[in-house]
Amino acid sequence: MSRSPLRAWPALSLLLPLLAAAQGDGPGRPAVVIGSKAFTESVILGEIMTGVLQSEGIPATHRRELGGTRVLWNGLQTGDIDAYVEYTGTILLEILREDPAADDARLESLLAEHGVVIAARLGFNNTYVLGMREAQAEALGIRRISDLRAHPDLRFGLSNEFVSRADGWPGLRAAYELPHAEPRGIQHDLAYRGLAARSVDVIDLYSTDAEIEYYQLRRLEDDRGYFPRYDAVILYRQGLRSAAVEALARLEGTLDEDSMAALNAAVKLDGRQATAVAAAFLRERLGMNVAFREDGRLQRFLDRSLEHLRLVGISLGAAILIAIPLGVLAYLRPRLGEMVLAATSIVQTIPALALLVLLIPWLGIGAKPAIAALFLFSLLPIVRNTQAGLRNLPPDVRESAVALGLPTAARLRLVELPLAGPSILAGIKTAAVINVGTATLGALIGAGGYGEPILTGIRLDDMGLILEGAIPAAALALLVQGAFELAERRWGRWEVQRGD
Repeated sequence: MSRSPLRAWPALSLLLPLLAAAQGDGPGRPAVVIGSKAFTESVILGEIMTGVLQSEGIPATHRRELGGTRVLWNGLQTGDIDAYVEYTGTILLEILREDPAADDARLESLLAEHGVVIAARLGFNNTYVLGMREAQAEALGIRRISDLRAHPDLRFGLSNEFVSRADGWPGLRAAYELPHAEPRGIQHDLAYRGLAARSVDVIDLYSTDAEIEYYQLRRLEDDRGYFPRYDAVILYRQGLRSAAVEALARLEGTLDEDSMAALNAAVKLDGRQATAVAAAFLRERLGMNVAFREDGRLQRFLDRSLEHLRLVGISLGAAILIAIPLGVLAYLRPRLGEMVLAATSIVQTIPALALLVLLIPWLGIGAKPAIAALFLFSLLPIVRNTQAGLRNLPPDVRESAVALGLPTAARLRLVELPLAGPSILAGIKTAAVINVGTATLGALIGAGGYGEPILTGIRLDDMGLILEGAIPAAALALLVQGAFELAERRWGRWEVQRGD
């Protein structure tokens, strides 16, 4: 007699997370973890901080492109990162919800209440600016933000974070009484291309952006003084060892707006690697010889593949272990089943990125919240297909099992679950394919995977990097789908053999 493929499921669901966990985070946490946001300047500054620490013999690593302000701040609070560069206006308005005119002593006192300290003030102010194409601004006679009121038909394309943050669009519109419609949110680096393509007319800029000159943009005067100063400072969590704090303090006053803009241009416009630009800066400004190494494309592919498989494997394995029993429970207890399906359906409606951010306060940043989110998204298709597969069995099959005197547990194990197997397998396939694609968002919170080159490619306008993540992700999704379809065909042959 051939054995039911169902018997392999518990072993498979346990094997996936075990294999994936073998590709874990490596031996021990580095002494210092530096974080950076998902824009070029932040990445460069993160590399500079990492280089300073390493030059002093302090083990350090850089977790790049961790989304926006809240992700980094929460990571600092939870201890997942030890230091990162923030801007004073953002700290006061967006994080602490305080008066942007607060002096340095007040700022340091407020940060201390959260267990955070300033290690160094880098020396430049990277304030927000509104920008337009020079030719269009000249033709319309727009030089100040106030001038925008006379042109309500202009299309705004503001960065996603700026659209909703306290020091962003809502306050700016009120301060200047702007009549324009709610702007479209767009990734900061993509906004420049939207402006060049004439799909938007006004975007928000950082004053040190290299693209301002490259795209020949006019910076509109903040004639009502809405934007506060955004002085770049290094924040670190209390408890960071003194040697690391002293090393970071060496960056005090080492940058001005022009030099920061030049570093941004070297990466964004000249195509140099952020690690190389940071090493050159430290060598020229502080006399530090920092070794840097960039992995080749093959090594990056292998690293990202292992990270992606880890995210998908652990989350899917856990979902199989939990969702199939929940589906059985939903079948045996229909009223309770409605509640289970409703709960898993609600989870499915939460945007993936929102769920990732919501999990950070409990699970920190990195792979844990990404795995948890993928696990939650995997539940619905498996639960639903398990319940449907059992509920839709032919009545005569169920009646025959009852007539044989089989108890409920034996009936499920020997008759109903094997027959519902194709439906359950289809649910697992759906969950697996969804996981492969959704896991790319994990890069926004430092989980790695194929999303990392995609995010970097978007930031640097590098199609090669984008494809470096997109093609393997698509190929993995097709491979997973093909593997499950093969399993479904084998299941069908097993059922024929079983019937004979």
